[in-house]
Amino acid sequence: MGRLHAALLGVTAAGAATAVLERRPPGGPGRWQRTNYADRTVSLLGGVAQAAGTTLALLGAGRTGAAAAVAAGTGGLLGAVDDLTEREGDRHVKGLRGHLTALRQGQVTTGALKIAGIGGGAAVAALLLPARSPRRLGRLVERAAGAALIAGTANLLNLFDLRPGRALKVTCAAGAGLALVGGPGAPVAATALGAAAAGLPDDLRERTMLGDTGANALGAALGTAVAAHPSRLLRGVTLAAVVGLTLLSERVSFSRVIEHTPVLRAVDQWGRR
Repeated sequence: MGRLHAALLGVTAAGAATAVLERRPPGGPGRWQRTNYADRTVSLLGGVAQAAGTTLALLGAGRTGAAAAVAAGTGGLLGAVDDLTEREGDRHVKGLRGHLTALRQGQVTTGALKIAGIGGGAAVAALLLPARSPRRLGRLVERAAGAALIAGTANLLNLFDLRPGRALKVTCAAGAGLALVGGPGAPVAATALGAAAAGLPDDLRERTMLGDTGANALGAALGTAVAAHPSRLLRGVTLAAVVGLTLLSERVSFSRVIEHTPVLRAVDQWGRR
C-alpha cells in the first residue's frame, strides 16, 4: 500500500468511526463525557474513533499493518478499560513509577493492568514483524527491543495528551517524518497521520479528547512503524529517546517546558479555542 493511499484510508476510517459513534454512542453519550483541564465538557468518543479507525485501516497494510493493528487495537482496548473503569482510589496514582510503586504496595491499579496488557500486545506485534537477524539470540533481542519500542511509544504519546490537540500534533509530526523516511512501516505511519489529522479539528475545538484509548492506539501504531524499519540505528535512537523522555516525565512537566519555550508554545497553542 502506498503512503498517500494509507493516509487517505486513515482519514476515511477515522471519519467513518466518528460518524458511527456520534450517531450511536455505546452506553449513551454521557458515559463518555469528561471534564478537561479548562473545566469544559469533552467526549472520549474522539479517542475511541481514533483507535477504531486506525486499527481497521491498518489491516490493509500487509504484514506490518497487521502487527500494527494488533498493537493499536490492544492499546485502544486497554486504554478504554482504563478510561471507563478507573477507580476513585487510582486517580492520585500518576506515571509509570506511581503505578509500579502502588503495585509493590499491593494495590493493583487499572493503569498497571493497562501497562501489562499493552506490553503483551506489543510483544505479539513484535513477533509478527519479519525477523532480520540470522541468529536466534539476535532475533530474541530484536523482538524484545521491538516490543519495548511499541509499548514505550504507546505510553509516551499518552503523556502528551494534556492539552487540546497536543498529542495529535505530535502524531502528525512523527507520522509525517516516518512516512518520509520510508521502509516497511511507512504506510503504518501514514495511516496514523491520516487518522490524527481527521480528529484534530474536534480535539482543538475541545469537543473531544483522545484519552488513554486514542493516545495508546496511535502511539502503538507509531512504535510499530519504527520497529519495522530496517535501520538498527533508527530503531535504537528512537528507543533511547522514548525511554529517556518517559523517565524525564517522572521529574519534569512537559507542559511547563512547552509553556516556557516560545517556539513550542506557539505550535502547541496553534488552532486552539
